[in-house]
Amino acid sequence: MPTILPFNPVLEHLPVYQPGRPIEEVARELGLDPDSILKVASNENPLGPSPLALAAMEKALPQLHLYPDGNAFYLKQKLARKLGVEPEHLILGNGSNEVIELAGHALIQPQTDVVVSQYAFAVYAIVAHLFGARLITVPARDYGHDLPAMLRAVTPQTRVVFVANPNNPTGTVAPRAQVLHLVNEMPSQVLVVMDEAYIEYLDNPIDLLSLVRRGEKPNLLLVRTFSKIYGLAGLRIGYGIGHPELIAALEKIREPFNVNTMAQVAAVAALDDDEHVQRSVHNNRIGLKYFEQALTEAKLTFIPSTGNFILVRVGDGQRVFNALQPKGVIVRPMGGYQLPEWIRISIGTPAENSRCLAALKEVLQS
Repeated sequence: MPTILPFNPVLEHLPVYQPGRPIEEVARELGLDPDSILKVASNENPLGPSPLALAAMEKALPQLHLYPDGNAFYLKQKLARKLGVEPEHLILGNGSNEVIELAGHALIQPQTDVVVSQYAFAVYAIVAHLFGARLITVPARDYGHDLPAMLRAVTPQTRVVFVANPNNPTGTVAPRAQVLHLVNEMPSQVLVVMDEAYIEYLDNPIDLLSLVRRGEKPNLLLVRTFSKIYGLAGLRIGYGIGHPELIAALEKIREPFNVNTMAQVAAVAALDDDEHVQRSVHNNRIGLKYFEQALTEAKLTFIPSTGNFILVRVGDGQRVFNALQPKGVIVRPMGGYQLPEWIRISIGTPAENSRCLAALKEVLQS
């Protein structure tokens, strides 16, 4: 019987985010042992969670009958000290995606514009459509953001510009001078959301935190996450850094207890785990070099990456994705990003990288 509920009309054409397939789902579907499956689809940390975070969570288990600290006092204090900002500059989210959506709640309405880049993270477009905005998609340059063109695309109705730097799924990083020009020249009524989920993998990242510390850019929001470098993707915890007035507006929208107890205690502990961060960066660096050399030798086109993943052209991305799964390897097809000839491979351990590449070669030769 068809529903007669008056659904919000934006839902009819709202894009749906398609995550990487879970190991358990593939195992059930193909009758495989879950322990035999290699997932290199979702840019997760192959070294696992921070060991300090694991220990902190074990200690916190007896307190799970209590609600979490709704203001995450200790995490905000610790994070503020590490970043050199005040707690009032910070908002925490159930993953960085929630922080991005909070910006939409605060600023995006029907008849407003949102500017994004071609091949940008899919959630930006979803948030724009969710609030009924007009999405302005600027063509990419060399698979990365064309920041000068994005600045020119801003209209009097524009309220948010989303920039991922480094960009997911292409792994590109925007030139430093162009980033600063975009931020400095953006009209004051337009929020620049700079998504820095992969910033810890950069050797020499641009420092936009100084602009937040000095209060120079009230229309700048930096978004980061504990999912990647700290290996806490399963806990869903991210954060935004911005001017206190902007953060106060976002706090009005934030759901109570949006960051659970386990996520809070794990994040606090992970901030002290410099060894885990350094090991993760080192593993990623050698993994990228391995893939770049191996893919070059195999005469496969790829996009040089600054993230913890690499984009590879394989001809028919969906076919390769499907063919790899019976071999126990899950990658990410890129058809949803208008890149149907490509797959994205997350960087694993050396053994995982070798296994993935061997399986890929088998599929491409068959």
